[in-house]
Amino acid sequence: MASEQTATSIALAKAFSDRGITDGVHVNSVMPGPVMTSRRRSYLEHWAPLHNMAVEEATVNFPKEVGIARYGEPDEIAELMASSCHPAPAG
Repeated sequence: MASEQTATSIALAKAFSDRGITDGVHVNSVMPGPVMTSRRRSYLEHWAPLHNMAVEEATVNFPKEVGIARYGEPDEIAELMASSCHPAPAG
């Protein structure tokens, strides 16, 4: 399911980008991977008891089990997006 959503998101971003070229609009997209959001926390709150763990333990163990090096933070993604919206400095 996640790979289908990823492929769909990539195709949609590409379509917007192609359309943007004809309209003179630059289109960027970011697919950051797992980010520790309230939705992720809610998932871990559900996942933890199913695996006989406390939520704190699940927050540490779940990424190891599925191959996640670390969760991103929303502020990191926001900073990346904000920096991509600024014009390049004159050089």
